[in-house]
Amino acid sequence: MDLRIFTEPQQGADYDTLLRVARATEDLGFDAFFRSDHYLSMGSADGLPGPTDAWITLAGLARETQRIRLGTLMTAGTFRLPGVLAIQVAQVDRMSGGRVELGLGAGWFEEEHKAYGIPFPKEKFGRLEEQLAIVTGLWETEIGKTFSYDGEFYQLTDSPALPKPVQDRVPVLIGGHGASRTPRLAARYADEFNLPFGSLEESERQFGRVRAAAEEAGRAPDDLVYSNALVVCVGKDDAEVARRAAAIGRDVDELKANGLAGSPAEVVEKLGRYAAVGSTRVYLQVLDLDDVDHLELISAQVQSQLG
Repeated sequence: MDLRIFTEPQQGADYDTLLRVARATEDLGFDAFFRSDHYLSMGSADGLPGPTDAWITLAGLARETQRIRLGTLMTAGTFRLPGVLAIQVAQVDRMSGGRVELGLGAGWFEEEHKAYGIPFPKEKFGRLEEQLAIVTGLWETEIGKTFSYDGEFYQLTDSPALPKPVQDRVPVLIGGHGASRTPRLAARYADEFNLPFGSLEESERQFGRVRAAAEEAGRAPDDLVYSNALVVCVGKDDAEVARRAAAIGRDVDELKANGLAGSPAEVVEKLGRYAAVGSTRVYLQVLDLDDVDHLELISAQVQSQLG
């Protein structure tokens, strides 16, 4: 199972902090560094020193790391026009030497749109579907040919469809709990389906829906990667688990029920249960970005035990 580090910088992290975590991610043998795409903190966090932009951050990290994959869970479709997003992602892919992945979602946090003057349209899912068609269509257009699109929400005319990413295909991640439209969209456009913060039962059910949608679309279900995103809180003993839980304002029992928490052995065992329902990749939501020792423990005593 692949383990990836997933951060929530809107809760309070500057670029230097993210760079330190990304370099630790690389040095400790994790597969990738991902970040959320938000401009406003959530809950009681003050968000200081303020938000960082996801793709500007990843552009910087593209030049300051060498191996790890870089991506978003999930880029908010409401933040960017699809043509501009295709350019941004392709450029960062080139800057990284072909290590970028695009998680794209509809956008949902209305308060951050109000806070920064970003339109928050009522119909978001239809826009997301058109965005996926445009972004992937631009990348797939042969050099020397043009791309046009006439949709309900977006229109492109004779785009040169440049620049191209380094990768022949930038992996596209689609995720969510929706029972019908989300699996259909994943079957059509995704290389990976991600279920965020879902139980074992929810994961098995949703993975099954995506697999069925892939078959219905004439695609082999195993063409997709199936993954989870789960909060992580590991300690060498109960006291260390409690300390790390308190640092992120969470209860140990709640974390054990809804995430990956406890001793390394407990977390390895639970990861095994996610693997049993089809998950081959887990994004570890790390909420205390100053606790690099946490990553070291996970690398040494959790990741090392996974096949």
